[in-house]
Amino acid sequence: MSLVTENLTDGWLDAVRDLPLPGGGRTWERWRRFAALGAADLVHARLGEGHADAVAIVAELEPQGSAPVGALGVWAAEAPLRGVTAKGSPAGWTVDGARAWCSGAPHLDQALITAHAADGVRLLLVPLDTPGVSVVPGTWPAVGMAGSDSLTVRFDDVRLPAGAAVGRPGAYTGRPGFWHGAIGVAACWYGGAVGVARALLAAASAKPEPHRLAHLGAVDSVLCSMADVLRAAAAAIDDDPLDRRGEAHRRAMRVRATVERGCDEVLARTGRATGAAPLGHDGRHSRRVADLTTYLRQSHAEADLAAAGALLLDSPGAGADWMPGA
Repeated sequence: MSLVTENLTDGWLDAVRDLPLPGGGRTWERWRRFAALGAADLVHARLGEGHADAVAIVAELEPQGSAPVGALGVWAAEAPLRGVTAKGSPAGWTVDGARAWCSGAPHLDQALITAHAADGVRLLLVPLDTPGVSVVPGTWPAVGMAGSDSLTVRFDDVRLPAGAAVGRPGAYTGRPGFWHGAIGVAACWYGGAVGVARALLAAASAKPEPHRLAHLGAVDSVLCSMADVLRAAAAAIDDDPLDRRGEAHRRAMRVRATVERGCDEVLARTGRATGAAPLGHDGRHSRRVADLTTYLRQSHAEADLAAAGALLLDSPGAGADWMPGA
């Protein structure tokens, strides 16, 4: 039994129960709840988004199956370790290897993990009390997002039933929902920026001097712009949930880049406007700044921008949608 199942006082799991699935007509409501959780606590948003993403993945790939129980996560990052392998047999799967960046590792009940198998990359649902699954202590010495406990997890001769496989080989990244889920992470970033900006709002209210007001005006514009971009993306997903138009990948890259850039500006302007005092004397604010700075690095920065540029060049009529009405 996990710590989360035994004690829900942190509230993040309750906050994401019964969320609408992406593409079902209420995607903006889903992301707005991620953002609200992020504005309060980015660690809770990270864990809540991971759980909700796992629920959505299983619903998309195994629509006739039953929903997994307990607190869930999705552990699919390959770097900096080689990853995890899975050997299939009529009896089931044998899993070996190590996976870094396993958010919530000491606290979750089950996790969806990717594993390299003979027939491609498999997605497996692993109960974390299975023999051979172990958390590696000391592998998350982070300051930002410290509470996410994103430790390395080892899988040593872990035996799983055949039914542990979720979807077909390659289905995890090959489904439309992969890109819908990528924007859900950006909704958490946006919420984190709202939380950081509240310190600037409070400071400007207490002392409305011109430079501080200028930063506040700029931050207000940036936050509202991020919300508009997320809201428009949610409407586009609800209009084409199966991505028949082939726009999901490029949309996700655009939205994530826009929100990341906006969060960077909120961090910079809030810091310049408020100085060292809240960073040095307000533990909640300094933690929000550290958490958002770390969480944003889930983006791959210029590598993601280069990928977005390549997608644009490969698209028919590249740049045609830069003009309103296109």
